[in-house]
Amino acid sequence: MNQHLDQRIVELYYEYAHTHCDRRVFIERAAQILGSTAAATVALAAITPNDAAAAVVMETDPHIVTERVTYPGATGPVKAYLARPKDNAKHGAVEVIHAIGGISPHIEDLARRFAMEGYVAMSVDFLSPLGGTPVPRDPEVAKLTQSLKPAETTANAVAAVKYLRSRAEVNGKVGAIGFCWGGGVINQLAVHEPSLNAAAVFYGQPPTADDVAKIKATMLLNYAAPELDKGLGMRFPTYAEQLKKSGIKYDLHVYKGASHAFFDDSGQRYDAEAAKLAWGRVLATFKATLA
Repeated sequence: MNQHLDQRIVELYYEYAHTHCDRRVFIERAAQILGSTAAATVALAAITPNDAAAAVVMETDPHIVTERVTYPGATGPVKAYLARPKDNAKHGAVEVIHAIGGISPHIEDLARRFAMEGYVAMSVDFLSPLGGTPVPRDPEVAKLTQSLKPAETTANAVAAVKYLRSRAEVNGKVGAIGFCWGGGVINQLAVHEPSLNAAAVFYGQPPTADDVAKIKATMLLNYAAPELDKGLGMRFPTYAEQLKKSGIKYDLHVYKGASHAFFDDSGQRYDAEAAKLAWGRVLATFKATLA
């Protein structure tokens, strides 16, 4: 995490990416904080995820196989990026759900990381109904994501579980992981797909209280420090209480000193220590539920 990043800029960027999605508004407000338009422009460049820095596992790694696939979704064909171990064994599967900025090299790299850990992993482009995530990506792609119909998005996430389970390399068990907007989708997936085995939620919007009891999956909740993630950081205590009341197996972890998007190593809010700890917990949860 960049310790020199003004927290006011972090909060403004969250509002920019999740509410108004207007670069001009961000620059104007950031300039009031930092004193100049030039400084505001530099700040925006610094906090915007750097796709070029995303790869941890290369596509050419000899231990994995990658491919671009489409699967039948509720809205028609849905694009996805799939990675799997290069062997003839059966493995648990993981659906990877991107944040509000659309599918990214970081999200595709996560599929490869899971493949290296012995999973068939598929990063889904939920902007497929709109033609897919634009390349190159821009933070204002969030406007497209916000225009998606939630029920259709959930249905496409459910269809991804069914597709993964149908693949010959999959042992029948499927988990899911999602971040921010994708964390909210994960929660809805857990509500609407009772066969889901496990879900790892990163700073995601909780489901409504009435829906929590419908969840059957083992839930792993990862949230940033509330004082550094005012958008979603105050929501998890109530969610955890509802899960407990409903008898749903879950673990809740709050990462002290970590900001929203702390897991994204292509962004300036990345917190290496928190991300490493969270990754270990994700792998432990999936090992216990998907093997």
